Amino acid sequence: MTVGRVDRLEDGVTSPKVVPVMASVVLSLSALLAGTFLMMIGSGVLGTLVPLRLGGAGYPADTVGIVTAGYFAGLVLGGFHAHRLIARVGHIRSYAALASCFAAATLAHGFLLAPVPWLLLRVVQGICMAGLFICIESWLNQQSPDLQRGRVLSLYMIVVYLAQAAGQFALPLPDPSGFALFALTAIVVTLGVVPVAAARVVEPQRPEPARVSLGALFSVSPIGVSGAFAAGLGLGAFHGLGPWFTQEAGLDVAETARFMAGAIVGGMVLQWPIGMLSDRFERRTVLAGVGTGVGAVSVVMLVLGEGHVLIYLSPALGAAIFALYPLSVAQANDRIAATDRLGVSGGLVTTYGVGAALGPVLAAAVIGGVGPGGLFIFIGGVGVAFAVYATVRRVTVEPATEAEKVPFVALPRTTPLAGELDPRSESAEHGGEAEDSGPGDDDSALAGSTGAGTATSQT
Repeated sequence: MTVGRVDRLEDGVTSPKVVPVMASVVLSLSALLAGTFLMMIGSGVLGTLVPLRLGGAGYPADTVGIVTAGYFAGLVLGGFHAHRLIARVGHIRSYAALASCFAAATLAHGFLLAPVPWLLLRVVQGICMAGLFICIESWLNQQSPDLQRGRVLSLYMIVVYLAQAAGQFALPLPDPSGFALFALTAIVVTLGVVPVAAARVVEPQRPEPARVSLGALFSVSPIGVSGAFAAGLGLGAFHGLGPWFTQEAGLDVAETARFMAGAIVGGMVLQWPIGMLSDRFERRTVLAGVGTGVGAVSVVMLVLGEGHVLIYLSPALGAAIFALYPLSVAQANDRIAATDRLGVSGGLVTTYGVGAALGPVLAAAVIGGVGPGGLFIFIGGVGVAFAVYATVRRVTVEPATEAEKVPFVALPRTTPLAGELDPRSESAEHGGEAEDSGPGDDDSALAGSTGAGTATSQT
């Protein structure tokens, strides 16, 4: 029996359309969400464990930065190429194969602690995770009723963030051999295949790449592209070198786990309030405020960041830096047609990924010059630089009208397929000038550049 409610038309006639209530939707997606939760626990553990182990072995920040950047580089590569495997063998086989490769690469870390092999393993893991995200989000897109897509997207975001935060608390488990945590992570990731493989999941449509010119995208939304890139730089540096920094600051592994989990939970909880502010006020003003907030929290961490103070400040940093990407997507969506949003989402995800791959490397270079505090000099500098740029654009370019603005939606930084869950993509197409672009810019700069596909690949 279908759980739902019956719509009534304006003339009082009962519509045969039944709208599933959220409880039934969640039940139908429970296997996918359970598998996602286990996968992201494993990813969360590994993302912190790798820089901790490298730092504990005495490797400098530049080495740690390069190794951790490999994961984000793999995410970008996987976004361009993983759809080919899925198109060839299907989602279920691809999901199992990619999860197995991710688990095998995780176990391989335990046999040799050396930068070059670990860099290659992190690239492989990034490629696999990109493919896993494509599979998961394809299934979510297919099984989500149109009127519940926004809620499904929010639920998916919560599952991803909570799993990554929960994974941090596995780090303090005893591991005298140095292999147990890698083995535990591989076990959890492998178990993530079970709910999906055991569920009766209909094979989604095979993905075909949506392509968009990044140059055209920048001409339409310079703030959106710059914000996505800044978010990648900051978050890549934070995830890649944050655990290393806590070691240098004297925190033990349990305290490092709390530091990283606090930032993730802070980013999850406060995205929605910040997004609501951006719906009420001029979006670029809020973006400039968030960038300034990143800079301010970074300064406080530099001045007061010792011991437990770092743990207390991490949610504030997470709140600011995690909000940059979805706010930038919302800014881009304010002046583009609804039919272009999936292609734009793909371009912004790629831009974020490139920034995230560069962030740990560039931050490590700053650390090499000024010491461990260089991490927050870099992150704060990125935030302030973006705030200045957003302020200049706000002063010199007319804002979007109220009719052109679209509601904020918190989006994951995974693949453009998550954008199909975005209820803004379901809205009617609207016109308007290119968002925050200057006089004389081409209003239809994306015309001919964006396809209507669903995968991650962009050029």
